[in-house]
Amino acid sequence: MTPSHVLVPLDGSPLAEEAFRRALALFECRVTVLNVVTPVDATMSEGGILDPDEDRRESARGRADRIVDRARTQASAVDRTVETAVATGDPAEEILGYVDDHVVMGGHGGERSDIARRVLGTVATSVVGEASVTVTVVR
Repeated sequence: MTPSHVLVPLDGSPLAEEAFRRALALFECRVTVLNVVTPVDATMSEGGILDPDEDRRESARGRADRIVDRARTQASAVDRTVETAVATGDPAEEILGYVDDHVVMGGHGGERSDIARRVLGTVATSVVGEASVTVTVVR
C-alpha cells in the first residue's frame, strides 16, 4: 500500500542522506524530515566531564537547523517540498513519537566513533522493533 506520509529522520550521516534521497524518489506523498538533538548529560560523558551548557545546546540546535535547511534545499532542487521538525530527546523515542504511516531511515547514524556506534547504532533497531508502521532501512 502506498503511504500517505513518510517520516525521514536525518542526522547528517551519509546513510540518512541516502534514505532521504530515496524517500523523495520513491514516494509522492507528504514527507517530513526530523532531526533529533540528543542532550549530552553527565551520564554520557566519561567521568561526567561534559556538563550540559548553553553553548553546547546552541551548537547542537544550530547543527539541527542546518540539517533540516539542507533537506529543504535538496527537496526544492527536485521540485518537492518537505515538512521539517527538530526535537530534543532520545532519538528512537522521538522518531517513534512522529511516526504516522511509514519511516525511511539510514541503518546507522552519526560519526563512526565507538561512542556514536554504541549510542546511535541502536536507533534503527529500536525503531524497527517498536514502530507499528512499515520502516524502510537504507544501508
